[in-house]
Amino acid sequence: MSQSVLVINCGSSSIKFALYPSEQASTPTIKGLAERLGESTPSLTLKGQYQETINLPAGSAHQQALSAFMNHCQTSLTNLAGIGHRVVHGGEAFSQSILLDDKNIAELKHISDLAPLHNPVNLLGIELCQQLQPGIANVAVFDTAFHQTIPESTYLYAVPYDWYEDAGVRRYGFHGTSYRYVAQETARRLNKPADGLNLLIAHLGNGCSACAIEQGKSVDTTMGLTPLEGMVMGSRSGDIDPSLIDYMVNHKGKTLEQVSNDLIRNSGLKGLSQLSNDMRSLLQAEAEGHCGAKRAIDVFCFRVARQMAALTTSLSHVDAIVFTGGIGEHASDVRQRIISSWQSLKGQIDPSLNEVHGDSNGRISTPDSPLIMVVATDEERMIAQDTYQQVAHD
Repeated sequence: MSQSVLVINCGSSSIKFALYPSEQASTPTIKGLAERLGESTPSLTLKGQYQETINLPAGSAHQQALSAFMNHCQTSLTNLAGIGHRVVHGGEAFSQSILLDDKNIAELKHISDLAPLHNPVNLLGIELCQQLQPGIANVAVFDTAFHQTIPESTYLYAVPYDWYEDAGVRRYGFHGTSYRYVAQETARRLNKPADGLNLLIAHLGNGCSACAIEQGKSVDTTMGLTPLEGMVMGSRSGDIDPSLIDYMVNHKGKTLEQVSNDLIRNSGLKGLSQLSNDMRSLLQAEAEGHCGAKRAIDVFCFRVARQMAALTTSLSHVDAIVFTGGIGEHASDVRQRIISSWQSLKGQIDPSLNEVHGDSNGRISTPDSPLIMVVATDEERMIAQDTYQQVAHD
């Protein structure tokens, strides 16, 4: 009988679950979402083998949600090989997925300051799984690991070098699990080895970044020390003049905490439009004449194009430009506007292929254009694959 793997993505107020029945399985048999944790109306929604929504007691947090999931799906977890965890930041300590032990967990705690909003809750999920499923292997899969091949000339900031030596201040990059999956899937579709392709991939969702991949390895990316750097995002500002923070604090009466919160939660599409962080809502509002929605989308598309164009500096050539993520996979108009903004590319989108999000291989460009594709990401499947591999090597 095949052994299953449980994938867990533990957020500040939610947990996503996916149970893969075997290493060969392309889709999970059970998917779950626990949300509004710590609030008055927390719930656990199950799909796949189980189809129901369970209302959790008011104030239920991560432990109660994990316990509810494991109790409800107990019969499906009897042959569990391992549990794979998304961990946002691995720092320089982790350049690949790892089988967790006390030493690795201690190191993760040590570097949690690099991602104070994410890593502590990722660690909480790991520790709860160790308690609820004793004896089952736990594997950490890092958003940052794929980018550990980026050269020093690309990852260093031009700040005092002891900031890097003493505090680890450098560009790390994120969405690495997504980029690994999409690079492998693109290579499969093109019938070429992944280490023989140069790709420029844009992961566009509520969080947005792009990555330059040379012969299968990340050589540049747009996010930095944190996921705030880079492109305009749903509610994150992306690149700004750092002096803006000093200006708002010392001349406009904002506190540092208020400015930080605004840059993370009230900027990006949400801040520019003064309407929403959701691209679908903004596209609809733009069609209805909302000026703020148009402003936000215009800025978003131009900034994506500009940053993708800049990444080509890190590549000897580009075999394919690939869109992925919620916006990248589903917003045909946004893809068209990004390519139109990138004038030097001379890319041509085939309207009919773009409307259906690509042909059988995901191509949306015309035959005489540089190759432009849409490839759906699947981070959960990538985490499951890594978990199977780490458990097999144990």
